[in-house]
Amino acid sequence: MTGPAGIRGPRSWLDEVERVDLAVYRAIAATPTPRLDGAMRRLSQAANYSRLSIASAAVLASIGGPRGRRAAVLGLSCVATTATFVNLLVKPVGRRRRPDRAGAEVPAARQVDLPGSRSFPSGHTAAAVAFATGVSRVLPAVGVPLHSLAAAVGYSRVHTGVHYPGDVIGGALLGAMVADVTASSLSRRLALGESPVTWPSGPRSPGRSRQDR
Repeated sequence: MTGPAGIRGPRSWLDEVERVDLAVYRAIAATPTPRLDGAMRRLSQAANYSRLSIASAAVLASIGGPRGRRAAVLGLSCVATTATFVNLLVKPVGRRRRPDRAGAEVPAARQVDLPGSRSFPSGHTAAAVAFATGVSRVLPAVGVPLHSLAAAVGYSRVHTGVHYPGDVIGGALLGAMVADVTASSLSRRLALGESPVTWPSGPRSPGRSRQDR
């Protein structure tokens, strides 16, 4: 819709952004990458239920000393908070449908199972970025490879056809913001040696908070 002065309304801008989003998605789907397909499929599957973040946290806790343990706890706490926020609050509001992989002709060799949850935002990306953000608060140098891994996870979700690029960008922004708030509120408690999270019925994997697949 165009206003009296020729200024486009919000709906027009959103329509154009969505067209760009779809065009990029289709361009990636149409680009032959046989050597990359298997790696992206495996990476996307490895990120299910935040398994990559949990494995990284285990390594940090086992070889990183006290700071490594603090970083692991803070990172996983950020994952838990972000997964809950994204899946219980944002996805129901966004209500964006998953991409039409058949229509975009996404190669079968790169596909993973299409989740039944809403498309926006990418929960995998949000959780991976949240973990990297939380760990960076304690171990800044480790945050660099973790953010790189999060970026790769985000791209893998587009490459395998289960998310639009805009879903990944939105997930990354939300993951960073929620993790920043979470880390700020928990950092002081961690510094004092207090437990940042009280689990009501024993430990539970934070990545299983209905995170999309």
